[in-house]
Amino acid sequence: MAQYYDYIKALHLIFVITWFAGLFYIPRLFVYQIEAYYKPSPEKDILGKQLKLMSKRLWFIITWPSGILAITLALLLIAIRPFYLDEVWMQLKLGFVGLLILYHLKSHQIFKQLQRDEVKYSSTFMRFWNEGATIILFSVVFLVILRHQTNWIFGVVGIISLSLFLMLGIKLYKRLREGKNNS
Repeated sequence: MAQYYDYIKALHLIFVITWFAGLFYIPRLFVYQIEAYYKPSPEKDILGKQLKLMSKRLWFIITWPSGILAITLALLLIAIRPFYLDEVWMQLKLGFVGLLILYHLKSHQIFKQLQRDEVKYSSTFMRFWNEGATIILFSVVFLVILRHQTNWIFGVVGIISLSLFLMLGIKLYKRLREGKNNS
């Protein structure tokens, strides 16, 4: 099995990428669904139906299968090279993967609510939620690439800075949108 390690790793990376693609796009569809929910009929009905269908296809044809395959292949990689579990960078990476799985499960809960026309979050909240996967992705990529670096302070400061930058960007975008709507 060890001779196939690089092939398994390549497939793992492909499914991680498609998993993240789904996790990046689903909150955007949530934003559109929430905004469509407050539109007058027939626009609300037409958009709502189409966005539910798009979300359902994305979620069950791309996101869930990709997540399951990425995790399955990751477990296979760990079985081939279990000594990685002793390394701090891998332990931290697995912590972020745990957060990603929780993010995925919470997104699934939101997906189910919106499929039932239960709107419990604002579109602004969903814009912030949309950045969760981005922060996890940045964290994991920098952690894996810089795993042998001893200066973790720059990484922590970088992730905090990225998070603040994303939050400010969302707030600025909201102000711009509200300004255009008032014009």
